Amino acid sequence: MNVNGKLLTAFPPLTLSSMFTLESDRLILKDWKRSDWKDAHAYASDPEVSKFMIWGPNTEAETKDFIDTAMDVASVKPRRGYELAMVLKETNSIVGGCGLQVVGKEGATAMIGYVLQHSLWGKGLMTEAASRIIEFGFTDLKLHRVYATCDVENIGSARVMEKCGMRREAHFVKDMYIKKNWRDTYLYAMLETEWQARGTASGAE
Repeated sequence: MNVNGKLLTAFPPLTLSSMFTLESDRLILKDWKRSDWKDAHAYASDPEVSKFMIWGPNTEAETKDFIDTAMDVASVKPRRGYELAMVLKETNSIVGGCGLQVVGKEGATAMIGYVLQHSLWGKGLMTEAASRIIEFGFTDLKLHRVYATCDVENIGSARVMEKCGMRREAHFVKDMYIKKNWRDTYLYAMLETEWQARGTASGAE
């Protein structure tokens, strides 16, 4: 997910350490640091990984620019952007990224995005990371709505959003010109009340 780091409006600050982290069963999501760029470039330069993205395959300079932008976003106070490295606990290696960006003047809506190295697709890791950052959005940031988009041909990304409990709100036809082609886009979203209801239903099973 790409973010521009612009501070749109005041948003209640959180009490967080200088190196922000979230944890799930198999993953740690953490702030990027400059020395991480080679790990990020390993997947960001892969044409298969960036096939449906608005970016990539990255040059080294582009990956370094991304890391710098992520660090800039993390330094904005009060914080509105969380562009995080995805660390696989089993290997202690960075295998992808997951992000959340608060948008709008009300500070009640956020967009999420994610990317994962190709060799780990199909193992549920992306759903795990996305679910964790959605949980953070609703519980810690007190968001009202979380949304995400994907190319309609990106079946894997659409499945991740559906597994997280997001519902498809829209199908935009030829709305984005990316890599010399017009693409269709799916929009998925979830409200805080839907997230709460999903958790209640799971707990009742």
